[in-house]
Amino acid sequence: MSRAINIRAAEAQVVSVCKKHNAIISAIETLPAGGTRVVLTTATEAAAIAKAFGSKVMTGPVTRTSWIRGR
Repeated sequence: MSRAINIRAAEAQVVSVCKKHNAIISAIETLPAGGTRVVLTTATEAAAIAKAFGSKVMTGPVTRTSWIRGR
């Protein structure tokens, strides 16, 4: 399993569930069409969070915000 998961939930809710499951977030971003992309430090943590969110886990491709490097 990948360490990255797309979830149909607000960023605050994702952070809360990760904290509850002692899953360490490596990166997190809000998706433009709604939902949150979260990258965890291990695939084991990702599997636990995917199980916790169940049907809220988004499958298939999603549109992400382009990363713009600060100057």
